Amino acid sequence: MDRILHDDFQSLFLNENSGWCVSLFLPTFRAGRETEQNSIRFKNLLRKAEKILVENGVENAERQKMLAEPEALIQDRSFWDHQSDGLAMFFSAEKFGFFRLPVTFEELTVVPKRFHVKPLLPIQAADGVFYVLTLSQNNVRLLECTQHSIDEVDLGDLPQNLEETIPDGATDKQLQFHTGTPSGTGSDARSAVFHGQDAGNETKIRMSRWFRMIDDRVKELVVDVRAPLVLAGVDSLFSIYREASSLQNLIESGISGNADKLKSEELHTQAWVLVEPFFKKSRDEAVARFRQLEGSGKTSTDLSQTLAYAHHGRIEVLFVAVGVQVWGTFDPQSEHAEIHDFQTGDDGDLLDLAAIQALAKGAVVYALPQDQMPMPEYLAAILRY
Repeated sequence: MDRILHDDFQSLFLNENSGWCVSLFLPTFRAGRETEQNSIRFKNLLRKAEKILVENGVENAERQKMLAEPEALIQDRSFWDHQSDGLAMFFSAEKFGFFRLPVTFEELTVVPKRFHVKPLLPIQAADGVFYVLTLSQNNVRLLECTQHSIDEVDLGDLPQNLEETIPDGATDKQLQFHTGTPSGTGSDARSAVFHGQDAGNETKIRMSRWFRMIDDRVKELVVDVRAPLVLAGVDSLFSIYREASSLQNLIESGISGNADKLKSEELHTQAWVLVEPFFKKSRDEAVARFRQLEGSGKTSTDLSQTLAYAHHGRIEVLFVAVGVQVWGTFDPQSEHAEIHDFQTGDDGDLLDLAAIQALAKGAVVYALPQDQMPMPEYLAAILRY
């Protein structure tokens, strides 16, 4: 799968666009003969987008420029054979990008003058993604999951077992004294540790050193440091990893047993039972905090005001209703939103715009069904100041 990084929001979704922007979403198959359907569905959505561009008066030369890169993919067999559960593609006359993601999208074509990203919120929102890390002396796996999907993350050149990484019989000097970053330098600080000489302790030291290497690689690969991580393996390894780790959201309970024998699907099922209360607690605390602050000047449910706050980076937490579109335009100069009953002209989904701006500027975003919103409105925000 592909990862949606902060820079993606800056370069693809935030910069002003002078023309029409096409956003395509479709479910895709990962393997088997069904992968042949991937390009067929994509071609149909592309033809629909072209029809909308024609209806909006886009000249033939500009249409051809916009469609050149996506059309080249129709016959690219390798591209369609290497998909996740869903494909999100964005293109205009100046920009082109796509993400293969573990989300089964409904087929959707949207052509306003701003890219549409609401279907990505289950991945980007604060209650969207969690990780599973399997630990053993023989193998390590990192799984990136949502409630309904799972993807194994490529760990690159990280050695896959303890013996390959730190051979048995390493010198006493190597095993007795080791450090991470100097003590007192922040959240990643690790104090120097001096260990005894017994054989059991030596094994623990080797494991600890290997786990620190794993932890450093995991931190490189985990896009959102707020996402919870579940450990899977023999119970005795959990405490060693926790001592070695500087990750923020290690779930207290782990998946006990020989992780080497568990399939990814089994790990995902057991991990969701552990992380669902974590997500619910975070959401409930955020909703309760909003209600506590209501009337203090540190919350907003007004669409124009909330869009202005998002534009200026003032939002700390944003709640957005999913399955709802509010069509209209927003002028950041006047900080005024004009709302329409139906999409017309330059309209975009204003809830979508608020989520993009908030995410790109470091806010925590919760994508909720309407009946779980803290207020009857379609969006609500807790302000930083």
